[in-house]
This record gives sequence, C-alpha cells and structure tokens, in this order.
Amino acid sequence: MKKLLALLLVFLTVVVSGLRAADQDFTLVNKTGFDIHSVYISPHGVEDWQEDVLGRAVLSNGDHVDIKFSRDTKTKQWDLKVSDKDSKGYVWANINLLEVSKITIEYKDGKASATYE
Repeated sequence: MKKLLALLLVFLTVVVSGLRAADQDFTLVNKTGFDIHSVYISPHGVEDWQEDVLGRAVLSNGDHVDIKFSRDTKTKQWDLKVSDKDSKGYVWANINLLEVSKITIEYKDGKASATYE
C-alpha cells in the first residue's frame, strides 16, 4: 500500500508540473491605437529575431495575447519587438520576464512606451 501511495504521489507530481506554465509567460496588451501585425520575442543580446509569435494573426488595438514559453526555457532577459501594418518596428530591450506577467504597450505623441506588471 505504501508503494502504491508513493507511486501515485510521483505520478501526480509529474502531471501537475507538466501543467505549470513557464516562468516567462506573459500577456501582451495593445493600447497603441493601431493593430499589431507581428510580435517577436528573442533572448536579450541575440542579434536575430525569432519567429513572429502571432503567425498570421493580428493583435488589434485594445486586445491582448497570452505569450507562452516552453517550460524548460531558462533565459530571464528578453527583447520584444512589435510591428505595424507598414512593418514599422518598435523595440523594448532587456525585459526580465521572470518578474513580468503583463506588458502593456502604448503609442502617444510619436513615441512608443510600455508598462510592466
């Protein structure tokens, strides 16, 4: 009986840890006043942007998207780039995604800004 209980406990631990989100997961909120056509996330210091996490989707103004990472991701500092329909890019660098769960981007008076929660 003790062995069965121990095996059940190990099984539940594996199942629960498999459901756990990566520590770098975050929500991106678009309050720029325009639609975002691409979102890139790359480890800080890497010169090449990764794939567009939106794929073919568009992040409309006022909407949000949940960005998920693989659970085995260890990097904490990331760079974020978003682009509008004309491929004009806006970049935020060196974001510690271990401390951030929500990024709200805005565009006012010709400047892009972000707030982190």
